[in-house]
Order: sequence, then structure tokens, then C-alpha cells
Amino acid sequence: MTTRNTVADSTRWVIKIGSSLITNDGRGLNHEAIKSWAEQIATLRDAGKEILLVSSGAVAEGMARIGWTQRPHTLHELQAAAALGQMGLIQHFESCFKKHDIHTAQVLLTHEDLSNRQRYLNARSTLKTLLELGAIPIINENDTVATDEIRFGDNDTLAALVSNLVEADTLIILTDQQGLFDKDPRHNDDATLIAEADASDQTLLTMAGDSGALGRGGMRTKIIAAQYAARSGASTLIASGAIENILLKIAQGETIGTLLIADTEPMTARNQWLANQLKISGKLHLDAGASKAVQQTGVSLLAVGVSKIEGDFQRGEVVSCVNPAGIEIARGLVNYDAKESLKIKGEASENFENILGYVDEAELIHRDNLILL
Repeated sequence: MTTRNTVADSTRWVIKIGSSLITNDGRGLNHEAIKSWAEQIATLRDAGKEILLVSSGAVAEGMARIGWTQRPHTLHELQAAAALGQMGLIQHFESCFKKHDIHTAQVLLTHEDLSNRQRYLNARSTLKTLLELGAIPIINENDTVATDEIRFGDNDTLAALVSNLVEADTLIILTDQQGLFDKDPRHNDDATLIAEADASDQTLLTMAGDSGALGRGGMRTKIIAAQYAARSGASTLIASGAIENILLKIAQGETIGTLLIADTEPMTARNQWLANQLKISGKLHLDAGASKAVQQTGVSLLAVGVSKIEGDFQRGEVVSCVNPAGIEIARGLVNYDAKESLKIKGEASENFENILGYVDEAELIHRDNLILL
């Protein structure tokens, strides 16, 4: 069982800092706060920890630079604000860390960087090399080029996927809340802080609130991020970034915020990559027999057990597998494209050649490319 001391003693941390903390509620960068986090991270580095920083705030800083008071809704305006704000954000982090003789590296990612297996491995190698060189990677979504179809959606999700990518021990999400409460503390005076829970506890999602005006995430995204992080064995601590020396207090094992414990067996790196695909190209509806076989015995998915096909996917793309109740139970790399899959759904493998004129694979999804959720 993970404890506060286990978190304190862990070596590799991914730290995510939200927009409301990085900026003065949208009024430019919070220079004093950034300076404090840099000082704390320098101390953690001296104690032997490896730190990766996922920083929000580029859009908010860009808005402040050009005098916008409302977060824009159009994609091109968001991208322009991100491009303007990213300069100031990185410049200030760089100057603060330079005072401690620490190099920083800017890393901008899109979902395509992590959905493509080769680019995923390249990103992994780059980040691990930066850690070996003693640098602090400062990571953000590449908002300037990302489109709605390939967005992570929020930096909580990005931080969790980075935790998987580098096999971090701990994900720390600093926010403007004390942690996760059993009900929204903004509207309920009797709300109680949850000190610890299992990351896989689905009842936590019913307690989550929405995000603020500047950010895209809320407490719900943080819980989902903790579930993602747990896939590689990382526990997640959600805490207030406004607490003085918050990172040092976490490193001392103090009971602060909400600790969501990684309570399941870590997945292999390849299975994490499959499970964390945010862009699903299609959906396969399984009958009761196929659903049971896939879930209970870990066999390959055969076309005979598929009752319905959705989407316009290509061979080798990631598709979702749902049971008769419409619940996703698995996802994997499909061996046939959508048109071929429509023709062979419900059919035995020995009929493929008569139907298609050829046979690529006997399985619709091979078990080595199928991950249970």
C-alpha cells in the first residue's frame, strides 16, 4: 500500500501546475509563485529526485499580453494566444532555474506524438535523456498546432500520459483546490476532504466539480488522470499549489491534499500505449459470447463474435470494443479496415477468403494487440 512516506521517498516526479496558479487569475504570470516552485524543485533535485514539469498557462499568459479578459472560443484565437503566451512562460521558468544552475528544456507535444508508436518511443527517449543530463523538461501541449480532433483536452491528461511515458513514480497535480472533497466545497460548507483513496474507485467521479474560467480541466479530469497514471504504477497527489513550500512538504511526507493510490498491477509499456489512445478510429460491438471470452480468457477477437461495426478506420488503427450493454471493455489494433470488417463481421475465419478474396489474419484483433480496460 502506498503511503505518504512512499510518495516522499519516490525518485521520479511529474509535477503539473494549473493555469490559475501559474497566472494571477489571468492577469499575467505569477512571477513570485514560479520563482518559489523553481527554488523548491532545485532543492528536490539536490536531494536526488528527477523532476518533469507540465505547466499550463500559455493561453492565459497570451490573453494577458494582448488584453483579452475572456478565454476565446475559436481555435485560431486560442492557438494565437498560446503562441504569444508560451514565450513568456518558458522565458520566466528558464530565468528562475538558471539562478540554480539548472538547465531547462521546452517540450511541446500533441496527441499524435503519443498515438504514433515511433514518435511515442522517440518522445520517451528524449525525455529520459534530458533527465540523464540533469535538465528539467517543461512540457505543454502544442496548442499552436493541435486541432480539436487531436487534443489531449487538458494538461491533467497530458501529465498522466507523460507519467506513463517515463515510468514516473509519482504524479503531483497542483491546483487551486485543497484536494478532492466528497462534494463541491464551493457550494457545500460541510464538504470533507478525502485524504486517500484508490485511483480505480469509480465513485470518486461523482464527487468531482467543473473547471474554472481559465483552465480546461476540473477535478474530474484529475481523477481520470490519476487512473491513467496508475496504469504505469504511479500514484497521484492532488494538492493546493498555494500552500507555502508545498513540494518540500510533500517530500517530507506531510499529509496534504488527496492521495490517489495506484492499486492495480502496472501494465507493460506497450499496453499502456494502447490503453492511453485518446483518438479511437472506430468501434466494434461484441456479442455476449465474444465479450465473455475476451474479458475472461484473454483470447484474440474473432470476427464471428462481432455484431456491428462503427467508424471509417484503416488496418492497424486503434478501435474500441464494446459489450452488448455499450460499455467499452477493450481496445486494440484492428487487422482489417472498416469496409472489410463490415463484410466479415459475424463470419468464421475460414469464410474470409470466399468473402474478401484473400486472408490477411484469422483474427480481427490479435490478443497481442488487444488490451482490456
